[in-house]
This record gives sequence, structure tokens and C-alpha cells, in this order.
Amino acid sequence: MRGRAVWDGGEMDITVSERPSEEAAEWLARRLRAADRRRGSAALAVSGGSTAPPLFAALVALDVPWETVTVWQVDERVAPDGHPDRNRGQLDVLPCAVRSMPVTSRDLRAAARRYAARLPDRFDVVHLGLGHDGHTASWPPGDPVVESERPVEVTAVFNDRRRMTLTPPVVNAARSRLVLTTGVEKAEMVGRWVRGDPTIPIDRVRRTDTFLFADSEASSRLPG
Repeated sequence: MRGRAVWDGGEMDITVSERPSEEAAEWLARRLRAADRRRGSAALAVSGGSTAPPLFAALVALDVPWETVTVWQVDERVAPDGHPDRNRGQLDVLPCAVRSMPVTSRDLRAAARRYAARLPDRFDVVHLGLGHDGHTASWPPGDPVVESERPVEVTAVFNDRRRMTLTPPVVNAARSRLVLTTGVEKAEMVGRWVRGDPTIPIDRVRRTDTFLFADSEASSRLPG
């Protein structure tokens, strides 16, 4: 099923599928090829989480101009290199340049500024997930990170870890956004987001040029 959710905040494309990772990967590959044709390079920011590995596995099997793609991290937990809490290890399957967030720095705020200085002027695609509490990127519920005008911020402790994350202005300035979510435990937040619930962090994501891919369970509370 494909469709659009429309409300005062804009219009969002929605695809409900029993193979959401594969369909999201096919969409993403088309976007990266188009960026390469138009500008000679593609800038992609990716999140971690449970839906990222199947997306990346499907993506590497497709026709992507990897030699011109550069990947940045949307967010990362503050943990030692190689720690299982880190998102960075999920990116090892991607055969392209990867710009890792410097979360092992002693001065995290200075490291965030350095990372921000290296960001592209505009991402072609930002990939996001959705937490069961309505967070995306590493924008915890109630954290002032969602109000920041700086490109990269460091959050308070969230689920036992501080995080480094891209902020809403960077995410929303991208040419497009890809949100991939699966499972019945995400259904409530998917429904609340599509209805425009301003109390959940993902509501800070710009709707226009945002593409949601979900399975039937995660989409089970979408408005009819």
C-alpha cells in the first residue's frame, strides 16, 4: 500500500509493505544514483537501531555508485570504539567513505563542533528510525536538543548513554528523509506521528519530502 498523509504541517509519503527494508533500500538506491548523476556525489546520513542492518544488507545488493557516496552518522552513543552499544559497527558493510562521530573525545562538545564543520552543505538523504517512545535520531523525549540551532549536539543520558546527534535543522534541510520502522511495538508512535502529535520528538521531522516505510504491524494504527 502506498499513500500520503496530509495535515497542516505538510505531506508525507507512506509505503506499507511486507518487505519494507527491501523497498526502502530500492528507494534509497534510486536517490543515491540520482544525486550522483546531478552533482557527481551523494551525501547520506544514517541512523543505527534494529532496522538499520536489514536496510544496509538490502542496499549493498543494489546498483549504487559507492565510489561517489559518503556516509555520515545521524547519531551515536558515547561508548568506546568497538563497544556493542555503538552504531558504527553496523556501517562496516557499506563499501564507501564513512565519517564516524567522534564520541570517544574527552571534550564532546568541541568534538561535536568539529564534526559539524565537516558536514555537507545539504544531505541528499537522511535515514531515520523510530523508537517506541517516539524518539528519532537521538532526540530523547524532553531533551532540549530538539530546540538547538547548532548542527550537532550532545544529549543528556538517555537509556544509559549520552548521545551525539544531528539536530532538527540539519535533518530537515536534507533533500529527503527516509524513515524505516517495523513491529507492533512501534504502531502507537507511528499513528501518533502521522496524526501530528507535537509531544513526541519525531514530530520535529519535516513532513514534506519525508518517506515512511513500515510493515503491516507498525502501520496498524495509521488513520483510516
